Amino acid sequence: MSIIEKLEQYSEQHPKEVLVVHASIDGEEDEVVIFKGFSSSLMRSTAFDLDTPILPEDSIITSVDRVKGPINPSQPEPIEMNIDWDIFCSRL
Repeated sequence: MSIIEKLEQYSEQHPKEVLVVHASIDGEEDEVVIFKGFSSSLMRSTAFDLDTPILPEDSIITSVDRVKGPINPSQPEPIEMNIDWDIFCSRL
């Protein structure tokens, strides 16, 4: 199971929160929003094919934010912010 699949699975198990994943892809910063098992990049185009991973395996995830869902972009309600990836990974 890929890391993005694990994050999507986590979000399915926690349907009242949104994950905002901060990552680096080929040296470029990206933010991926994951809600109820679905992922979308905030900075890059998202493939229409659901089998195409939103984060390549060689991506470097730096941190994760947990926000109350569904998210209101103008007033997000944080649950836990800037969680180090190693710490969040242990929760998966």
